[in-house]
Amino acid sequence: MNIKILGMGCAKCKALEENTKAALQELGIEVEVEKVQDLNKIIEYVMITPALVINEEVKVAGRVATKDEIKKYIEEYTK
Repeated sequence: MNIKILGMGCAKCKALEENTKAALQELGIEVEVEKVQDLNKIIEYVMITPALVINEEVKVAGRVATKDEIKKYIEEYTK
């Protein structure tokens, strides 16, 4: 599984990263969360940040997803 947090490091980006790591911990899944801050790479996926990308699929853009929401997205790939 590949998980990316897209954003330039703002408070919302950090909150999305924290929620993602908390969701992974609760699920007992060890996956490296890649932070993408390069604007050219970000716009390959979205035009608004923060964004959550799982296995190259944009799941959330422009807002901070909750831990429970992220858990549901992750579980889609672990079934």
